[in-house]
Amino acid sequence: MLLLMSRFWHGALRLQYAVLALLDPLIRRWWRRFGVGNVIEVRVVRRDGRGSRSRLLGLLRAGDSEYLGHPNGHVGWTRDLLETGRATLVWPGGGGQRELAATLLGEGPEREAAIRATSQHPFPGNVVYRLARGHVRAVGIFFRLEPEPARDGQG
Repeated sequence: MLLLMSRFWHGALRLQYAVLALLDPLIRRWWRRFGVGNVIEVRVVRRDGRGSRSRLLGLLRAGDSEYLGHPNGHVGWTRDLLETGRATLVWPGGGGQRELAATLLGEGPEREAAIRATSQHPFPGNVVYRLARGHVRAVGIFFRLEPEPARDGQG
């Protein structure tokens, strides 16, 4: 039964993200002007060095920590983030941006806290992630975000 539900959620989440990709230009226009819940723009340099990916994602907060994640396993931006270890977060309406280091979370209480924080997503995402929580625990990819350490020669 668990495998059947996970297969269902894998397909349902793929469909949800395909619809969001189609609607992205409209969502971005609204987001730039008004914002949408905890949604920020995340820019990640591509692994192949050919530019960067830009995605609107929900910034999750648990305690004093911030997280990004994908509920359905690795996708392009998570693979790029894993490879580069850094992302630029951009807020709507000229709210600024930050460069952050990203660390992949393994199994454990911190990852579980990030998964529970998906309830912070705007409707209907919060409901979908709650219903799919078992699947998200099984395959979701989550990263802790932290200020980038100073680079050599940049004190």
